[in-house]
Amino acid sequence: MEDSQQLIALIDGCRKGDREAQKTLYEHFYGYAMSMCLRYARSREEAREILNDGFMKVFARIDQHDDEGSFKGWLRKIMINTAIDHYRSNSKHYDHQKIDESTAQIISPGHDSLGEISYGELIHMIQLLPPSYRTAFNLHVIDGYTHEEISEQLGISVGASKSNLFKARGHLRALLKKNNKEKYA
Repeated sequence: MEDSQQLIALIDGCRKGDREAQKTLYEHFYGYAMSMCLRYARSREEAREILNDGFMKVFARIDQHDDEGSFKGWLRKIMINTAIDHYRSNSKHYDHQKIDESTAQIISPGHDSLGEISYGELIHMIQLLPPSYRTAFNLHVIDGYTHEEISEQLGISVGASKSNLFKARGHLRALLKKNNKEKYA
């Protein structure tokens, strides 16, 4: 939104159930919200499902938004919590992959593979992680949650959170290494 008054007017319209205001708010924040959902989802379709569930919560709870606070921050929190809820409700359905020890190999020091991959490739690599690893990685590394907060959010032990993060990093290292080999093969 170019103008905070426009955003306030949109939020007010959403509070009144104005479908056009909801559509405009959805379209304006779609990219921002989708970028968060993609990090937590296995696929674009799953991310879209999380995004739509999140926006349903936004519209249902729009009265809870404090006009003095950041709408973007409030939206971010709802999207992350929706992704966590999605993970919790679907975790029993996911196939838990076993990642062999070779995925924990470390790329040679001084080599910057991140500088050679696009944002899309990185998101794709994060999506390839098993759900428990992906969720712990996103919550800790990208969203800044502590292991204690992750433990509480996901209903797992602090040790499991740390282990999932360690394994996620190892798996990402292996994917980066594989990506690097494929580029120069």
